[in-house]
Amino acid sequence: MAEEFNVEGMLDMYLFENGQLLEQLQETVLEQKDADCFDEDTINEIFRTMHTIKGSSGIMMFDNVTAISHKLEDVFYYLRESHPQNVVHEALVEHVLQVVDFITGEMDKIQDGSPVDGDPADIIAELDRFLDEIKSGAVKEGKELPKENVNEEPKHFYIAPVANSASHFYKIYITFFPDTDMANVHAYKTVYALKEFAEDLLYEPEDLISDDSSIGTLLEDGFRILLQAQCTEADIRNVIKTGYDIEKVDIYECKAEEFLQGFDFGEHQDHPQIDLKSSVEEIEARAQAEQESEEKKEPEKPKMAPGDFVIQSKSPGKPKKLAKDKPKNEKAAFISVNVQKMDQLMDLIGELVISESLVLQNPDLRVPGLNLANFNKAASEMAKIATDLQNVIMSMRMVPLTNLFQKMNRIVFDVSRKLGKDIEFEMIGEHTEVDKNISEKISDPLMHLVRNAVDHGIETNEERAASNKQEKGKVTLSAKTEAGKVWIIVTDNGKGLDRAKILAKAKKQGLLDPDRAESSYEDKEVFQFITLPGFSTNEQVTEYSGRGVGMDVVVQNIQSIGGTLEIESTAGEGSSMILKIPLTLAIIDGIVMETGTTSFVVETSFIKQFVRVTKDMMIHEPTGEEYVMIRDECYPVLRIGDWYGLEDYHSEVEEGMMLLFEVEGNTICLFVDKLIGKQEIVVKPIPPYIKKVKGISGCTQLGDGSIALILDPAGLID
Repeated sequence: MAEEFNVEGMLDMYLFENGQLLEQLQETVLEQKDADCFDEDTINEIFRTMHTIKGSSGIMMFDNVTAISHKLEDVFYYLRESHPQNVVHEALVEHVLQVVDFITGEMDKIQDGSPVDGDPADIIAELDRFLDEIKSGAVKEGKELPKENVNEEPKHFYIAPVANSASHFYKIYITFFPDTDMANVHAYKTVYALKEFAEDLLYEPEDLISDDSSIGTLLEDGFRILLQAQCTEADIRNVIKTGYDIEKVDIYECKAEEFLQGFDFGEHQDHPQIDLKSSVEEIEARAQAEQESEEKKEPEKPKMAPGDFVIQSKSPGKPKKLAKDKPKNEKAAFISVNVQKMDQLMDLIGELVISESLVLQNPDLRVPGLNLANFNKAASEMAKIATDLQNVIMSMRMVPLTNLFQKMNRIVFDVSRKLGKDIEFEMIGEHTEVDKNISEKISDPLMHLVRNAVDHGIETNEERAASNKQEKGKVTLSAKTEAGKVWIIVTDNGKGLDRAKILAKAKKQGLLDPDRAESSYEDKEVFQFITLPGFSTNEQVTEYSGRGVGMDVVVQNIQSIGGTLEIESTAGEGSSMILKIPLTLAIIDGIVMETGTTSFVVETSFIKQFVRVTKDMMIHEPTGEEYVMIRDECYPVLRIGDWYGLEDYHSEVEEGMMLLFEVEGNTICLFVDKLIGKQEIVVKPIPPYIKKVKGISGCTQLGDGSIALILDPAGLID
């Protein structure tokens, strides 16, 4: 049957669901890494997670993932059954994270289309040794070991019934949403989960995997399960939950004789039957009529909730059909969507915004005397709809920073243990949302900053004790939204940056102005030196730092998405790395300006103010540099026409406009010919065949169809 097993279309579901399980598992483990032991609920949760991953991996025939997940399941099976006291919690945490890393690596291979060839033998051997140590301790104490957690290959489960007085019998009916993909896999996973506590388990349709027609049967007729187990209805509902795939779960506890009849209750009149094709009102009306006519003949029986089911018999030898409700017109609360489709949709919204500008700013509308009252009214309505549509699509792309922050939690855990430092990790504002593309692009820079905080920032335990620091080393990762940007701050309570040491290194590398006193440099200016290529004050090269690379790449990556990095530090108290990044990259508010015959756009958040200047406000240096005095403050001037060698631009300052930019604490005045106005712009990348130009981050199309270049203020200031 394995040769007939069709996995096409199931990989996405496998990766999505198991990816979420692994993220949740890692989060749970890291939350309790500093505890004395895992609580009972966590042990059960990890056991169920490994059981689920083992089952789905077995279905997909990823044997190495199945083997390692089964071995970790063995460990937590023993912990759940025996409650041993001799478990080294730190070692257990490391083993769990090792397994998570291995499975994650194999899933990455699956996603890339590479062979799933990882060898888990070493990890399994370590888990075996760990489990044997726990068991040997229990044997010495005279405790009885639980029965082995036997792994069964994925198949159609039928467990021999061993009923006793504690056994309960259930008829379960599952209704899937009409648009559920791969319903047979969801049904099979449900069966696999119920197997954990089932004494007897039957289901229909039986051939879920190899028979593709079972999908249609499941969506049309539902999934029927007969379960014998020593559990409550609440236990079953904890396993079978409604969500994006399952619309409804009906559970009816029956008697043993009803259970033994299988899916057919027979034609006995003393067994209640519910016609699930009728409406609730029709069922209640018939029930009321039957009760009035038969209340003197037999005692009243408990009512069954609409949705409980029996099998209506047909002629002998013919298949039986399940009576059920007509599906309601309800939709799933959540659906999974391919990210590429979201990107395409975002591109279409961008094109819509451009088309809207082309229509509303069409030169044909500037004819004198043209009555545009009705047009303007319709255009206003169209603009409102386009804006609402844009906001909805943007919100669909927004994802919380929770997963990204959890990765940083793992990094702090791993690096601190390797460096022998006792460090606590704290997350604040992890539910702050950013565009998915932004989240992906800041992952590496954030990882480097967190590693630096653990390696550079936090002292060793001995150094902290010598400095009379009583509190534990701590790294705090926080996020907040302010002024249209997301602020992500990495803070540590370590030794802080050494201003004198940084200045000495900068002087040695010739980075200081010889005509400027060292004392005149502000702390922010000094701290920015560490972001330059090849700059490092670490005297020893470690696995994580000291090579003079990293921070410059961090700044470049952050600037590539329109973000900035600010550094604050207090000697002996700690440092803060502040990332300010845009909420989204796709559509931004910009100011359109013109110099000569060329149009430029700059994001409004960079502009501090617009200023009209006169000649007497200008200062000209012999070296050719220009400055302007604005309210007793002196700012450098950059003429955009000279910068890019344009023609036919205004050279007289009184004929143009000054824009005051502020980036990372640096301020500059940009001189342009004139301002065109404010406009929503769609950011398009510069084509790869065009050489990268300093100060240009992209381009966009204006309302008249012309192309405007998007300025990068950080590139102009450097």
